[in-house]
Amino acid sequence: MSDLRWSITRRHLLGASSALLAGLGVSPRRSFAADEIETHGLSTFGELEQPADFKHFAYVNPQAPKGGALVLQIKNTSGNQNFETFDTFNIYVFKGDGAAGVDATFDSLMAGSADEPNALYGLVAKSVRISADKLTYRFMLRPEARFHDGSRLTAKDVAFSLMALKTKGHPIYRSILGDLVSADAESDHIALIRFAPTRSRDLHLVVAGMPIFSQAYYATRDFESASLEPPLGSGPYKVSRFEQGRYVEYERVKDYWAANLPVNIGTNNFDRIRWEYYRERQIAFEDFKSGKLNYHEEYTARFWATQYDFPAVKENRVKREELPSGNSTGTQGWHFNLRRPQFQDVRIREAINYCFDFEWTNKNIMYSAYKRLSSYFENSDMQAKGTPGPQELALLEPFRVDLPAEVFQEPWVPPVSDGSGADRNLLRRADELLRAAGCKRENNQLHLPNGQPFSIEFLDSSTVMHPHTNPFINNLKRLGIDARLRTVDTVQFKRRFDSFDFDMVTMALGGSRTPGIEMKNIYSSQAAKTPGSRNVAGIALPVVDALLDVIARADNRADLTIACRALDRVLRAGRYWVPMWYSDKARIAYWDIFDRPQQTPKFGTGAPATWWFDAQKARRIGYQG
Repeated sequence: MSDLRWSITRRHLLGASSALLAGLGVSPRRSFAADEIETHGLSTFGELEQPADFKHFAYVNPQAPKGGALVLQIKNTSGNQNFETFDTFNIYVFKGDGAAGVDATFDSLMAGSADEPNALYGLVAKSVRISADKLTYRFMLRPEARFHDGSRLTAKDVAFSLMALKTKGHPIYRSILGDLVSADAESDHIALIRFAPTRSRDLHLVVAGMPIFSQAYYATRDFESASLEPPLGSGPYKVSRFEQGRYVEYERVKDYWAANLPVNIGTNNFDRIRWEYYRERQIAFEDFKSGKLNYHEEYTARFWATQYDFPAVKENRVKREELPSGNSTGTQGWHFNLRRPQFQDVRIREAINYCFDFEWTNKNIMYSAYKRLSSYFENSDMQAKGTPGPQELALLEPFRVDLPAEVFQEPWVPPVSDGSGADRNLLRRADELLRAAGCKRENNQLHLPNGQPFSIEFLDSSTVMHPHTNPFINNLKRLGIDARLRTVDTVQFKRRFDSFDFDMVTMALGGSRTPGIEMKNIYSSQAAKTPGSRNVAGIALPVVDALLDVIARADNRADLTIACRALDRVLRAGRYWVPMWYSDKARIAYWDIFDRPQQTPKFGTGAPATWWFDAQKARRIGYQG
């Protein structure tokens, strides 16, 4: 599946509140000037849970031993990363296919907590001073911060990194850093960051979560180039060995400068982390069965129901668990490319929705393991329900003349079939919509209003979704649409995906409890014309842009929720995708060689980030690795 789980490295993003800076959300320590306060952490809404002198997060084991190896397959991507191959360690630019795990080689100014989805605490920066107008931030750096070569990490490195990402980084980073005015070194230990008055609510938090590069290292290297030279970082891991496109292995930095900081205690417990690459999921699974991979998150319900009967499972050497994910529900679906002429009419896009039989697919292919997606904010308070209330109407009314009436009514939900796989009533409704849009059928071939044959190519780089897509295609063919699957190699897929050269494509995105500026990379008009953005549908509407601005600047959760509901109504009325399905549980399997803390984080499973290798267990089950 393409972009199975995409995220923008929002590891350390969001912020808290104070009486002095309402809406920014900080827990102030003391004043330094008439318009400045200092805080040890940031949070979008509400006070920080952790005091300035906290020792470690509650969901870790502070005495967790170090050792062993974690070996797994890449399942999440950001920047230029690819699920099936890599040819560069620079994951922060547009060029190349980035390697898995690179972010572990870099530190950031602040780090997040899995108990507080919107909180940050000091890492490279021990504290931050903030002006009353929220446009100037002084991050106070720890003097002990070091890169792996022993050189000091200073404010000059912070300034260089932010400006490099803003001007030369992947379009994702350029987009979210647009309102970063400047980043300077006020001294070696004070990074001075200035924002535009139009800044989003979360921009200071985005900045605090960005990777920090060595300015000296890039003085002799091109930041925008693709390179297999292991990068110089300051994080808990560094590249130890790799084979291009096959695997990359990282070793724990034994003298890591920040190992004993509160945000790191009980984490980074494996001596080695190795990412293996596979072009076929079945081959990856065979390697897990043999022990070459020792941790596996299963995204295919069919595999989960039928493939876990191998000897190591029966002998209890391999464990299986379904854990509540604790995370927000993401989005996943077949996305229309509105840049293509056949998808211009909303009635055509709705008709295609009637051809996917979720009920049949869920029962016969996915063992009834999933629930149907209908909203862009599924299973949250931000999901639109009923008719819009007064606050939603206030946001939507200025655009009423350009919006379909449906936006002001009950939000659209996908059809429910009879479970037959080819519900005649739904297909009849689809045919009516196609005819109403001006399509005509000649010799069992459907033609668009312009007379061209109606064809759809589903683009993918893997066969894993074929069992789900083929019945969908069969129903489209029943209506006379020339629908077909096109599976290409990963390099070609990424090139076509980034340049929007497809008819329909599968994409899944992680959810957020506090949506912000990153939404512009997915739904804004600017992103629609920016190669490499995640606005694959090509959505370009003034009302969407306006709502994205409200979401990015909302200074309290109530206003944020209202704006997201309004956006949900508009997007659902546009029928920009054929929504798939979701689960609120993570399915994980692992060789019984690990141990873990007793407490699970509130927002996440804690696996495997807080786990550690247990040598005694490994010996007991005879694990060779």
